[in-house]
Amino acid sequence: MRLFIVRHAEAASGRPDELRPLTTAGREQARGVGKQLAADGIRPDAILTSPLLRARETGAEIGRAVGVDAEPDERLAPGAEADDFRAVVTGRGETVVVVGHQPDCGRNAAALGGVPEPAFPPAGVFAVELD
Repeated sequence: MRLFIVRHAEAASGRPDELRPLTTAGREQARGVGKQLAADGIRPDAILTSPLLRARETGAEIGRAVGVDAEPDERLAPGAEADDFRAVVTGRGETVVVVGHQPDCGRNAAALGGVPEPAFPPAGVFAVELD
């Protein structure tokens, strides 16, 4: 399975944290991720997101570009661990996009990919091959 771990795009500040939307720049970042995946011929079988608004909006923008509806999953909320990522993607196809938060994205990319923790700016993407 090919897993694309994506950190949500730039979000507005504010409270409550769960309802922080993407900024205009964040929407563009998320669209850019989707357009790049599409340009690379990648059409995910599933796009799974944290339930927080900024992650759902990021997933929706990516989904528009690749023709796949994003689905929120509580297991991807802040604090998600590598086992959560594995559980969420199991049985979801050969190519899956997961949209989450930092520091979860970096830690889980390292744990799942067996590599040093990568930098994860907003809308950062890291591909991992899972068994």
